[in-house]
Amino acid sequence: MLQPKRTRYRKMHKGRMKGNSSRGYELSFGSFGLKALESAWVTNRQIESARIALTRHMKREGKVWIKIFPDKVITKKPQEVRMGKGKGAPDHWVAVVHPGRILFEIEGVSAEIAAESLRLAAQKLSMPTKIITRRDYQE
Repeated sequence: MLQPKRTRYRKMHKGRMKGNSSRGYELSFGSFGLKALESAWVTNRQIESARIALTRHMKREGKVWIKIFPDKVITKKPQEVRMGKGKGAPDHWVAVVHPGRILFEIEGVSAEIAAESLRLAAQKLSMPTKIITRRDYQE
């Protein structure tokens, strides 16, 4: 009996991005965070460039938590290929983000440095975001 061919990635449907985030909408570790205001796919490259911008402005002080992970594969067929012949090859990976989801959390820096570094990280993302602070934060 023939066994089905194994693939290295999980085949997924595109899915729908309606509704608010059902988890990850509160600060868990840090005192400051970056919260998503709209639904979007955030690519692995966007996450990495936002992380680099964040840590460079903080001058590698404090601690950074990345609260999203790109676990959805996006496939693409080559240019000028006819329809059919199966699903395309994996092109890149994305994280599905709903409104209210915390993307990054930081701790161990002043409020001014945190606000500016999160602003720089937000410029690297493809959706509107908001900088939030823990309720019991004391300077």
